[in-house]
Amino acid sequence: MTIAEKTGNSREPRRVTAAMVAAHAGVSTATVSLVANGKSSGRVSAKNEQRVREAIRELGYFVDSIGSSLAKGVSSVVILVAPDISNPFFAKVIAGVRSVLANDYQLMLSVTDSGVSPSASETRKILGLRPAGLLVHAPSQEFLDEIGGHIPMVALDAPGIDAKFPAVNMDVAQGARDVVAHFAAQGHTKAAYLDAITGTETLAVRREAFLQAAKDYGIEVLPQCVASSMIDVTAASETFSEQWQIWKENGVSAVGCATDNHAFGVLHAARALGIRIPEQLAVAGFDDLPYSATSNPSITSVQLNAHEGGKLAALKLRALLEGKDPEPLQSMLPSSLIVRDSTKNGVDD
Repeated sequence: MTIAEKTGNSREPRRVTAAMVAAHAGVSTATVSLVANGKSSGRVSAKNEQRVREAIRELGYFVDSIGSSLAKGVSSVVILVAPDISNPFFAKVIAGVRSVLANDYQLMLSVTDSGVSPSASETRKILGLRPAGLLVHAPSQEFLDEIGGHIPMVALDAPGIDAKFPAVNMDVAQGARDVVAHFAAQGHTKAAYLDAITGTETLAVRREAFLQAAKDYGIEVLPQCVASSMIDVTAASETFSEQWQIWKENGVSAVGCATDNHAFGVLHAARALGIRIPEQLAVAGFDDLPYSATSNPSITSVQLNAHEGGKLAALKLRALLEGKDPEPLQSMLPSSLIVRDSTKNGVDD
């Protein structure tokens, strides 16, 4: 019988309390608390632990972490605001965050549209959960000005923000320059760039660094050879297919992509169009996703240490939660170019 059935109210089931579980199991509420919070080892007998776990299952009990936090005046919830957590890049960020905070905090995720900067108005809604702090991916300066100062918060991958805000950035500009230097060493003289349709500063930095480096290395990137799509393999494939004839007529032999998802889209379209990679077109991406090394051909990509980024951001947030100033307030993680088959052979003779 469910709690709703026991109370005679199927629409509004009565809240199951630790006291109810204790009465059902024939133990104290303290024992229920120890078992429910994973602290029973060496403190609760195996027999009593089994009784409590059976009572928890039968009654559908769960620990009200938010209510408990409010009662204590201290929250145990940290919220990560990030786009498209299906992307393996963010899985690595999450793993890095958990390596620091998992023992003491519950990590909750708030997902924005793919590649889009977080909204201050949307973020205000989740502040109603009274989180201890926020980790926010690619926030704008406007977002930080509006939300910052009201809650402990650390930004990830947010180049160009005010130096007073704690942040962990990745050297995406150097990564873009490394891609261009690699293209130049391979003998390419005309290139294209496939950008992302987003307003995030990190993607703008990648594009501008690529274009400036191209000028420095004498590689021509004509305005008609810069296109953009959503951060999506299918969308990138369609955009490349639409642009390829123009790019081909302008002598493009290499394309830099804002993300590896864009690069996958280029490879997909290239196969359908009969374009040989890298003999006719060299392709490089960003983020070095796990399957970039196993695709056919494998993709040359700028490696960003997402796990370390998540870990370092969590350490900065922990310092804030403990009333300390992170040292340093902002950090920059290096990038590195991983050269693979999608660019290795250089320009086709």
